Amino acid sequence: MSQNATNIPPQYTLENIQNFKGKYPIQLWYLFSIEMWERFCFYGMRGMLAVFMVEMLMLQDGEANLQYGAIQAFIYIFTFVGGFFADKILGFRKSLFWGGAMMAVGGFFIATSPVEFFYIGTCFTIVGTGFFKPNISTMVGGLYKEGDTRREAGFSLFYSGINLGALLGGILMIYVGKYHSWSLAFALVGVAMCISIIILIFTQKTMGPIGLSPLDPAMSKKKKRTYEFLTYGASLAAIPFLYMLIRNMDNTDIFMLIAGPATLLYVFYEMTHHTWEENKKLIAALIFIAFSVLFWAFFEQSGGSLSLFALNNINHDLAGMTIDPNIVNNSSNSLFVIIFAPLIGILWIWLSKRKSEPNSAVKFGLGFILLAIGFYVFYSTVHFASEQGMTSLEIFTAAYLLLTFGELCVSPIGLSLMTKLSPGRMQGLMMGMWFLASGYGQYVAGLLGKGMSVPDENATAVEKLVSFTNGYHQLAIYAVIAGVVLLIISPLIKKLMGNVT
Repeated sequence: MSQNATNIPPQYTLENIQNFKGKYPIQLWYLFSIEMWERFCFYGMRGMLAVFMVEMLMLQDGEANLQYGAIQAFIYIFTFVGGFFADKILGFRKSLFWGGAMMAVGGFFIATSPVEFFYIGTCFTIVGTGFFKPNISTMVGGLYKEGDTRREAGFSLFYSGINLGALLGGILMIYVGKYHSWSLAFALVGVAMCISIIILIFTQKTMGPIGLSPLDPAMSKKKKRTYEFLTYGASLAAIPFLYMLIRNMDNTDIFMLIAGPATLLYVFYEMTHHTWEENKKLIAALIFIAFSVLFWAFFEQSGGSLSLFALNNINHDLAGMTIDPNIVNNSSNSLFVIIFAPLIGILWIWLSKRKSEPNSAVKFGLGFILLAIGFYVFYSTVHFASEQGMTSLEIFTAAYLLLTFGELCVSPIGLSLMTKLSPGRMQGLMMGMWFLASGYGQYVAGLLGKGMSVPDENATAVEKLVSFTNGYHQLAIYAVIAGVVLLIISPLIKKLMGNVT
């Protein structure tokens, strides 16, 4: 808690915040709005990356998949860094300000010349997202007391905010970029992040002590400022290093081989400072994290191979309407989450009251099973294709509905688990680990996407269709295996989790 903790208005003490009435605290709606605009930027750019790299940077499909995977991987890897510095120096709120500012700069930078400044602007976005994403999720966890059964419903609502932003960004940015101006599309990133920062400025007082600097209140203001500015300077200094990594995939491969084991060793070191009861919960968290790597490696084909599949092989007809399949690819998942996430959250509460709610490991296992069914449906599109290699947008959209239900059994549950299974001083770190695992999932997703791509630049649409759908068939098999393993070991995981469900 920072030196400003004593100036908190009485109505916004932690006790008053956590003793809220009803299903959701008012602060959750503010964090919902702040995150919504940040996710507008993130998912809008995510949906544009592969298409932009193929159409404007003239990359082949395989190269675009690899590059997409590397960029997304570093975005999530930097959430580990952002979580670490929030825990140790900045606190969550200053991390949000800094991350939001970096993302805005990155968007405006690319907008000035998308082809020339794409990679350098992307580096700003990577660092900014790293400081923003894990820390706002941790603040959501701070709104709830330990054992509050409303926590997962809160994270499900928060997840709807993420996806409302993703829906708006996914539709608007891909449409503006493909049909009007890539510069304007990237400029929307800067505008949306400015809106997010303004909301944070005007609502932060309602957060009470949540998210304040963790530095010792007795530390001098000069020393605190020094630590903060060193953090800002180090994050800026990382940009040239990042640029070198994402422009050279060999460097990326080496980094990925080192970064994961090194951060895991640091987590093990931190665990030596905790009791066995705390460490059992951390071990459970690490099991969930390990499986999440696999989940995101499959699920994140949406921004890579599925984006190119939509570009090359999906027709423009959806229930009698003409619509760009890339817009569907970039927004249908978000639309489904907005519709179903609150309902799933209410379902968990209803089942909990009747002592019938499945534990988190079972939910994860079900998530993989649903993911497998979704990818089998993607595979099935090959049976509905024309002689020109074009296939059904309706079936493509139905597959996304199944992927969404799988995601709702994993992602909001995982966010909640990281706050419930981690001791207070490790919550930012473990949230960062959750997103670090997502980064590795993104990296593997790029490798899988490249493996599914036809290397011949003159390949026909039919050849691309067969190659991609065969790949989705394989992913369906792997996802089923992972889901069954999770269901089998769920009693062991439940035992490690103790009183956490």
